[in-house]
Amino acid sequence: MTKAIGYIRVSTEMQANEGVSLEAQSAKIRAYCELNDLELVEIVCDAGKSAKTTNREGLQKCLAMIAAGEVAALVVYKLDRLSRKVLDTLNLISEIESHGASLHSISEKLDTSSALGKFFVNMTAALAQLERDQISERVTMAMAHKKNEGQHCGSPAYGFTMVEKKLVKVAKEHEAIALIQQMKADGANLQAIADELNNQGITTKRGAKWQPMQVSRVLNRG
Repeated sequence: MTKAIGYIRVSTEMQANEGVSLEAQSAKIRAYCELNDLELVEIVCDAGKSAKTTNREGLQKCLAMIAAGEVAALVVYKLDRLSRKVLDTLNLISEIESHGASLHSISEKLDTSSALGKFFVNMTAALAQLERDQISERVTMAMAHKKNEGQHCGSPAYGFTMVEKKLVKVAKEHEAIALIQQMKADGANLQAIADELNNQGITTKRGAKWQPMQVSRVLNRG
C-alpha cells in the first residue's frame, strides 16, 4: 500500500469558519485515502498561512518527507491549498514527481500517477501560458492606442502630474528640478544634492526623503 501524507491549509480564521475548514479538509483526505488504498501517515497543517509563497512550514515538511522517501503521495483537498499561482503549483508537482511520488487533489480529481492526471497538468500549464500571452497582447495594444491618441503611458515623472489624461507641469517640482540641475552644474555630488533637498523640506513624488539614486534619475531625464 502506498504511503501518503495529507496537507491542509487556510489563510485566515474567517476562511476556516466560512470556507472549507481544516476539519473538513482532513475528513475528505481521510476518506479519499481509504477509498484509494493509500496509507495515510499524517496530515500536516498550515493554519493562517497565505498561498502567496510556497515557503510554508507545513508544506516544506511534506516535501521533505517525500524527498526522504518516507511517503510516495501527497493528498490535498484542492490545488489552491498548495498555491494560487499556476507556475508555483506546476513547480511543486514537478518537484514531487522528481522523487517518484504523486500528487492527489480531491476537488480536481487529479492523480499525477495516472496518464490522465499528467495530461491535466500539461493542459493547465498550456492554458496558463495562453492566458499570460493574451494579457500581454492586450496590454501592448492598449499602450500603443494610448500613444497614438497622444496620452501619457505610465506614472508621471517628477515635475508633472496627470490632469484629464494629460501631463501638466507642477511648479514646485520644477523649482526643485532647477535646483538639482544648478547644484550639479556647480559640481555638487548626488549625496550633497539629496541632503540639500531634504534640508529644505522638499520631498520626492511620493513624499519621501531624497536619495542619491532618485536625484540621478531626475538628472538623467533632463
